[in-house]
Amino acid sequence: MVYDVAIIGGGPAGMSAGIYSERQGLDAVLITKSFGGQMAQKAVDIENYPGFEKISGFDLISKMEDQLRSKKITIKNDKVVIVERENNIFKIKLEDENVLESKTIIITSGSEPRLLNVAGEKDFIGRGVSYCTTCDGPLFANKDIAIIGGGNGGFEAAIFMSVYANNIYILEFNEQARADKENQERAAKIEKIKIITEAQLKEIKGEKFVNEIIYFDKKENQEKSLKVQGVFAQIGYQPASILVEDLVDLNEKKEIVINHKTMETKTSGLFAAGDVTDGLIKQVVVAAADGAKAAMAAYKYLQF
Repeated sequence: MVYDVAIIGGGPAGMSAGIYSERQGLDAVLITKSFGGQMAQKAVDIENYPGFEKISGFDLISKMEDQLRSKKITIKNDKVVIVERENNIFKIKLEDENVLESKTIIITSGSEPRLLNVAGEKDFIGRGVSYCTTCDGPLFANKDIAIIGGGNGGFEAAIFMSVYANNIYILEFNEQARADKENQERAAKIEKIKIITEAQLKEIKGEKFVNEIIYFDKKENQEKSLKVQGVFAQIGYQPASILVEDLVDLNEKKEIVINHKTMETKTSGLFAAGDVTDGLIKQVVVAAADGAKAAMAAYKYLQF
């Protein structure tokens, strides 16, 4: 069969696009390995989503997913390998080697954690190096950890890990941490969190598991070491746009360039929403709104 719209990604943008597609009577399929996107990795409370004074990322995901599953929409628990277009029909190749066909596509694949690109990182992934505190946090109970990155992600990770870890070191490359004032104030109240500025991570070391990191102290112009049993990378995300790189324009950040009125890419019938696009604001509420706009735009496209 040929779907009216195929939605790739299960974050806020994808779930919102699915809900709105069904409301417009479109025969829709949503493809994702898991629901939530980046929001699934944020266990801290979300305090800026309309309708909820305070709600955890997990709870908000659950409510969105429940609403989506109550609709007449096909959900495929799979990973998209590549998207191609042939005779005005999009062909979506899945990891299980099946191929889906659709008249339109909405890309809501979000973004993936940026790698630290230092010696030892790849060697210790799953053995002390992690990119998700929500996923792996309990594994580091009563251990000392380093969090690389002093933005909101780094501080939120540190606050979350304060429930488990003994000592938490936030390493920030710049002179000052970049996290919001509120996050910095919350972290300052937790004694086990220590912030090290002007620190450039050089190497992650260990035997079977991580036991040390080496960083360059720019203030003192010398290398130093920290004995830690865990390293969490929190230096931002990169757009997951490779699936459609031959069908869209990408900016210098590899974000999909869209018409922000219609959410359409340079390929007619191909729309994008959420953090994978070149939108300036990366927030849950914006991603959800983008998904709704993309679904409405896809509906209008199909009318002609």
